[in-house]
Amino acid sequence: MKNLYLGITAALILSASPLFGQKNTPKPDPLKQAVQQTIDSRFASMTDLSDKIWAFEETAFNETQSAAALSAYAEELGFKVTRGVGEIPTAFVAEYGSGAPIIGILGEFDALPGLSQNKVPFKSPLHEDAPGHGCGHNLFGVASLSAAAAIKDLIAEGKLKGTVRFYGTPAEEKFFGKLWMIRAGLMDDVDVMMDWHPAAETETDVQKGLALADFIVEFNGQAAHASADPWNGRSASDALELYTSGINYYREHIKPTVRIHYHIQDGGQVVNVVPDYSRLWVRVRDTSREGLEPVWKQVEKMAEGAAILANVDYKVTLVSGVHEILVNRTGSEYMQQNLEALGPITYTPEEQEFAKKIQEATGKPQIGLLSEIKPLKETLEHSMGGSTDVGDVSWVVPTIRLSATTAPNGTPWHSWAVVASGGMSIGHKGMGYAAKALAMTMVDLYQNETLRNEIQAEFKEKKGDYVYKGIVPDGPPPLKAGY
Repeated sequence: MKNLYLGITAALILSASPLFGQKNTPKPDPLKQAVQQTIDSRFASMTDLSDKIWAFEETAFNETQSAAALSAYAEELGFKVTRGVGEIPTAFVAEYGSGAPIIGILGEFDALPGLSQNKVPFKSPLHEDAPGHGCGHNLFGVASLSAAAAIKDLIAEGKLKGTVRFYGTPAEEKFFGKLWMIRAGLMDDVDVMMDWHPAAETETDVQKGLALADFIVEFNGQAAHASADPWNGRSASDALELYTSGINYYREHIKPTVRIHYHIQDGGQVVNVVPDYSRLWVRVRDTSREGLEPVWKQVEKMAEGAAILANVDYKVTLVSGVHEILVNRTGSEYMQQNLEALGPITYTPEEQEFAKKIQEATGKPQIGLLSEIKPLKETLEHSMGGSTDVGDVSWVVPTIRLSATTAPNGTPWHSWAVVASGGMSIGHKGMGYAAKALAMTMVDLYQNETLRNEIQAEFKEKKGDYVYKGIVPDGPPPLKAGY
């Protein structure tokens, strides 16, 4: 019996040895612990700033109060702030430190029209027909700036060397403000860029999204009395209807990865006038710019055919467009490690109940909030979903991306439900979590030159010979265009 006991004890001792394949638990990185503690210490001010931006409800290129609040907070934290960059009054850069490496981080803060909402789990506009943060951008900019500030403190203490740079990027929902910031050369010297986005799940984001092109089509005809002498009229509305019909017939003959949307902005003013003007905003998407281009150009050409049929004139004007994301898996693997070290977000029963009520109101399964850390996914060749001007950034500088839970699972995005969640503790927790994950990964980037070199090597290999050119018209940003 004694020999059996000794044998079992010896086996247990040996099995605990690294020689038997068991990994020692790595010691926590003190700098990663430091950034987490810094973010926790500032969480109240982060929440206050996020709620202010949530209440400002400002849309593309109109984010005057939001940009002012974020840039003032950056200055309060010790950053040097340059406002009005890229010819955009609401775009700014906040920087601290000197020399290499230069690690950047993106922050958005624009809202969407018509989504104003109270902080309740049922549809209830805060201000009728006003904008709202249906994409969670009130959380986005604050989390990114807070991550940058935690790194800034370590640089100030001499524990990290280099430069940290926060980019306040307006108009992501329309016009894509980052395009003009890129055109101004503001990201040319960055070694690695960080990015995140509010979501219904927490994961390292390694999908490409969709490239897109936006353009305006206008038709000009001849007005006339719709009953007394319609033969004297040339209807711009007829051209519009013929054009949209052509688009809809074309859908059968495009690849499943393509998306075409249009929004009629002016189809005529009154019923008893043959309208002499019509206008619509058209968007074409595909999983790559290479696939996008021929479809985009064909849809533009179809406007001429509609104009001929209706005997009117036409005009096509480029608004802007974006690239798909050039995914960097080397950097993403480090983000994944930091997510797993942080573990999932925890929620109170009250927060779960709030989430389930939103799911009930939007016709989704009432499963509450999900924040478990999923394994790193494969990057799909044709990953569908939305589009972002972060795609353009990723073709200029290698970019690491994260999604963090700020709304219930299954929640319709760009909806009142996201606005409600982003204005209360569910959104606040996701914001704080994102700030920590971003800052921890930035610690890796500053400390590990080999990692930075490997990230750059993957970026150069994937980009190949492609020379980036933004889908952006000549001239200044369309600051007065509005929605």
